[in-house]
Amino acid sequence: MYDRTSLTGLESDVRIVSGAWFTHHEHISVEQFVSELPLAYFQFEAHDCYEDPTHYEMDTLFRVFVLKELHGWEHETALYEYLESHPELCERLGLETVPDQSTLWRSWHTRFSDELRETVQKAARTILIKAQNADVTVPREPEQILPARCDDVDESVPDDRAILDNTDRVTEHVSRVVFPAFSLNRGEGCEVHEHAFWDLQTYLGLRERLAANEGARSFVYESTRERTPLGHAHRDHIRDLSIEQIRAMYRQAIRRLIDEVAETETFFRAGIVAIDITEAAPFTGDRTGHEDEIIGTKEQTDEYAYQWATVQLVGNAVPIVLDARPVRKGETRLEIVEDLLDSAEDLAHVDNVLMDREFDSQHVLEMISQRGLSYVVPKRMQTSEKSQAKRLLQRDQDRYETDRKLHLGKNEWHETTLIYRRKKDSEHDDYRQYSVFMTNGASGHLTEYGYRWEIESGYRSIKRFMAATTSKNFGLRFFYFAFACLLYSIWRAVDLLVQVELTGEYEHSPIVTADNTLTLLKKETGIG
Repeated sequence: MYDRTSLTGLESDVRIVSGAWFTHHEHISVEQFVSELPLAYFQFEAHDCYEDPTHYEMDTLFRVFVLKELHGWEHETALYEYLESHPELCERLGLETVPDQSTLWRSWHTRFSDELRETVQKAARTILIKAQNADVTVPREPEQILPARCDDVDESVPDDRAILDNTDRVTEHVSRVVFPAFSLNRGEGCEVHEHAFWDLQTYLGLRERLAANEGARSFVYESTRERTPLGHAHRDHIRDLSIEQIRAMYRQAIRRLIDEVAETETFFRAGIVAIDITEAAPFTGDRTGHEDEIIGTKEQTDEYAYQWATVQLVGNAVPIVLDARPVRKGETRLEIVEDLLDSAEDLAHVDNVLMDREFDSQHVLEMISQRGLSYVVPKRMQTSEKSQAKRLLQRDQDRYETDRKLHLGKNEWHETTLIYRRKKDSEHDDYRQYSVFMTNGASGHLTEYGYRWEIESGYRSIKRFMAATTSKNFGLRFFYFAFACLLYSIWRAVDLLVQVELTGEYEHSPIVTADNTLTLLKKETGIG
């Protein structure tokens, strides 16, 4: 517990709030975070060296100087020019006028105490790290700070060198456990070792939008291997794999990964999974002959795209992608969810299932209930739900629950609970202020639905790890996606193992970056 003047408490709050804030799919700006960081509770007066009234409030100046540190500007001139050219940002920061360079200099060097200046610097570094870990674009790389070798160092807080050293060792161990699950079944006597193919695939994931041919040429020079696969040979071998073989290898690799993290008691907190469908970039070529694989988008536009479905651990658990599968034309949501839940329950303990509104079919919900699982799913609003929402609006009621029976056919019904919840700060002034959720569990499960957004942030990271291709081969496309899911899962598992080893606990916000892990995987797979 901290009092309202504690800078240590302020630093702790920045760390906790930023760790949660950047996991939301709409939070993609460090400047937005600085503008919205809650500061009203903190008493800056204790750290204000000025006694006379001033034009600018301390909390506003605190945000301004955090912004300066985020960009790494050494002088106030750069800060002043940036604020002058961004009036909307000034408004969000609470600046009616932009302070000139001399005012900024005096505020920083004379008005702010030494301790408050240090807190600004720590807060900015924390924000950069939390944003970077969530794959949010940052103005600069956070500097690495190693603690001094003295008696008062807090041994419970791992330094960057300790994190990297342990990440190196853990990554080496995990890669040796996981990658043997993949096999090309090429037979004996091949000149290029099979591991070189997985090395190349990892290498492609390390470079943004790198295709196999170009990547294979670069890989020749960056790999320490004597023989490496050519791009066309790499693609040909992967094309020979069926969807079923790819999924079987993926599940075997994830099982091996789970066996590693299951040695920590942290993993057994797992109980919530999220199921969702993501799309590749819109397909702009000729899809003749591939209409069942290059299907429409979820938004019902006139675009076409490959679609992939996943089931992922969310909540307090390490967010491993338990299984992935392609989505073909004609497949029902019931088939997709049933298939993915079969895999999830085979690999982990599952209690609750979170899904988007595209899965609000009563037959999907009944299947989940029959498994003894609970669910939370938003419902598409039909006439009856719109009418109820209008009545709630008239009564100015924020929340409402009611039981509902959904018809399954043949005089069979699925019993569920509808929960109407009013959105705060909604842009609408009619019934659209309300969302409707369905659940077969306690209403408290509704608070868990926020975890579903973790799968969206996960998709952003996964797509970073995908190799580029223009091929229409369905198996090749799916393999690239599945292997990217594996790299993402390895990153999050390595982070958990490093955290537990260094601190004995697991915080959901990573201390190991994706780039750290992929760079070390690159090293372990013979690249560089």
